[in-house]
Amino acid sequence: MFIKRIQLGLIHVAVAMTLVPINSTLNRVMIKELAISATLVAILASLPFLFAPIQVAIGSYSDRHPILGLRRTPYILAGLVLCVIGVAVSPQVAFLLDENFGIGILAGILAFGAWGMGYNLSSVSYLSLATEISGEGGRGKTIATMWFMMIVSIIATAIGLSRLVDPYTPQALIRAFGYVAASALTLGLLGLIKLEPRSSRAADLSPHSETFSVKEMTSAITANPVAKIFFIYLLLLLAAILGQDVLLEPFGAEAFGMTVTQTTRITSIWGTFVLVAIIIAGLLEGRLTKRVIAQMGNIGALLGFIVIVVSGFSRSLSIFYTGVTLLGLGTGLSTVANLSLMFDLTMPGMVGLYIGAWGFSNALSRLTGSILGGVVRDGVTQFTGQALSGYLVVFGIEALMLLAASIMLARIDVSAFKKQAQEPSFVEKVALAAE
Repeated sequence: MFIKRIQLGLIHVAVAMTLVPINSTLNRVMIKELAISATLVAILASLPFLFAPIQVAIGSYSDRHPILGLRRTPYILAGLVLCVIGVAVSPQVAFLLDENFGIGILAGILAFGAWGMGYNLSSVSYLSLATEISGEGGRGKTIATMWFMMIVSIIATAIGLSRLVDPYTPQALIRAFGYVAASALTLGLLGLIKLEPRSSRAADLSPHSETFSVKEMTSAITANPVAKIFFIYLLLLLAAILGQDVLLEPFGAEAFGMTVTQTTRITSIWGTFVLVAIIIAGLLEGRLTKRVIAQMGNIGALLGFIVIVVSGFSRSLSIFYTGVTLLGLGTGLSTVANLSLMFDLTMPGMVGLYIGAWGFSNALSRLTGSILGGVVRDGVTQFTGQALSGYLVVFGIEALMLLAASIMLARIDVSAFKKQAQEPSFVEKVALAAE
């Protein structure tokens, strides 16, 4: 099982690697060097999250339509290939947008759309495979292995990219993205070799799959007060923490005149401290409650945004790096603790429903945070005539969102959730509302 966990981790790494160059290096080049609207960049970079609801349909379809006796591998492979194609051609699309906006928009939708569709197609399939292969007792170790490998790969990819684009030229950027695409495809293929057991029995190929519609997930959330609060809490928290992905590197370029190489390294610094925080969260588990650890992470990220705003006013690079460090530590602590809370906020017989709801909140928050950040940045920049002020306002809003989330966390009571969820009237309400 150890080898299979590593293989699953390689697939997770391969897909995650394709996100790094687009969400870090390319958005900086598009916004700063090419002066493309941050709103447009945010929309293109958010396509995986815009397509997220189709994961339910993809999972259900792959359950019922195996290919050559394999229910997950063909769909993982198809998704990986789309991700690789998307990341390989995205730099050319960025330069085309600058040269011919109309054709560039069409090419951008196709390229980023392929990447977004591939991300959803592969991720839902390899997570389903991880669940099936690991069994209930081994899922924790499998997820931990996959997550650890992913964070390390993000750090390594960011470091590698920073060296490949030094010094920056359009040709160096295109070449670097090609290397990332080739590496991702190679690692993904290694992960897929003899990973999924082939089955020829029809009964094994068409298991009962528990799938839920967006309407059913919404009904479950609105029927339980604690679930409703947690959904909004996650939306605010993740929109703030993850919404900065598109803007942090362009901000570094705008505020401090950082080169493409220097801003690309921001992701590796952030990822390193996320990893450190995950280890710290593991050591704190059992000593502090999940809610306390989550609050520590939320406040850490909140302080990170405040420090980043201060760095913009003072034009201090050392203060900026302190903010990035706090943001990474806060993100790591918050991620681990809130994942644990998420799994606590389910009920027997409806686990898939609630996990689907929390996953939907995750995707919606990423989409909201990215697009909101791009729109606000562009709007404030147009109003003030200063690009830097747009970034500072966005980071200030994200700090306020984290403050609101921190206040809401105090109202999330797991025992109250379970008490309300176990009432027959609650189940009846969900069933009736979903019909």
